Amino acid sequence: MIMGVKVRLHPTKEQEQTLWKSVGTARFVYNWTLARQEENYASGGKFISDNDLRKEITKLKQDELPWLKEVSNNVAKQAVKDACDAYKKFFKGLSGKPRFKSRKKSKLSFYNDNEKLKIKESSVLIEKVGWVSIRKNSIPIGIKYSNPRVSFDGKYWFISVGIEKEQPKEKLTGESIGIDVGIKDLAICSNGMKFKNINKAKAVKKLEKRLCRLQRRVSRKYLKNKKGVKFVKTCNIIKIEREIRLLHRRLANIRSNHNHQTTNAIVKTKPSRVVMETLNIKGMMKNKHLSKAIAQQSLHEFKRQIQYKCAFGGIGLVEADKWYPSSKTCSECGHIKSKLSLSERTYNCEGCGSVIDRDLNASINLSRYELVV
Repeated sequence: MIMGVKVRLHPTKEQEQTLWKSVGTARFVYNWTLARQEENYASGGKFISDNDLRKEITKLKQDELPWLKEVSNNVAKQAVKDACDAYKKFFKGLSGKPRFKSRKKSKLSFYNDNEKLKIKESSVLIEKVGWVSIRKNSIPIGIKYSNPRVSFDGKYWFISVGIEKEQPKEKLTGESIGIDVGIKDLAICSNGMKFKNINKAKAVKKLEKRLCRLQRRVSRKYLKNKKGVKFVKTCNIIKIEREIRLLHRRLANIRSNHNHQTTNAIVKTKPSRVVMETLNIKGMMKNKHLSKAIAQQSLHEFKRQIQYKCAFGGIGLVEADKWYPSSKTCSECGHIKSKLSLSERTYNCEGCGSVIDRDLNASINLSRYELVV
């Protein structure tokens, strides 16, 4: 099984400038490819293959865009392939329509050829950048690497590579665990494990309060320095925006770390299977009162982590049907309620009279969910 290894880079100032050029080139070529595909589709033409588009990029390097030669040739090649793959997935119905990458909001990353990637104990060779320092023995040496990507998270540079790892053969307990995810708590398991919502923690609330203040502050400065219809970006605005960017990064890291701790704790119990409900996150986000809380919970990321960790540990992962009434069904007698409002946090059974926490009741029902219902 291929597992990812992500390591921080320590580039010099000259190397960092080349890294920024590579990021900009990858974004430009990706957007150029999408524009060509959309223009061609609008005129009734067939899908342009990535090989043909790469030939066009080579001609552009020689004539109109010579600055593309300043970075590795593989950066532009892979950006073309990524954009074409995104379009293919869209037409197959596997994903939404690909969007143009914004300079402000898009993920800052680029591809490095795995055949030209060389790794030593405390450095890694990135094409056209040179040997960049890394932590000693952080990446295994002398093995095959797949899909190397260099990225910037707003503060540090990282390189991630895929490494083949043997799947461990562990003895499982035979237990079936149901997981009910939500907003009040991140996850409640049928075995009694309960994981809190990290966004309700005092430290996170303090950071969000500081973030709101900085956002209001930078907004006032923009209005103060407005000249006609244009907004002037001063040095103070740049400083505050950097603080805002770093706060967003810190909050994202806290939430991601909490998801990793939660999924690790569930997988370490070594159940034979884990059952989760199918999450319609797009539909949930349409609720304007709960959309922010749902987004902060990072439920899609939670599901992604539990999927690959179960696969690596040999644990079966089952997704219950979207219409399976896990919350409305009594875990004691099987009675199904016709209505259950979101405000009812305790399940009171009309059939047997049992009283149980709503989320725990749902997780117990999910743990009993079978592949054929």
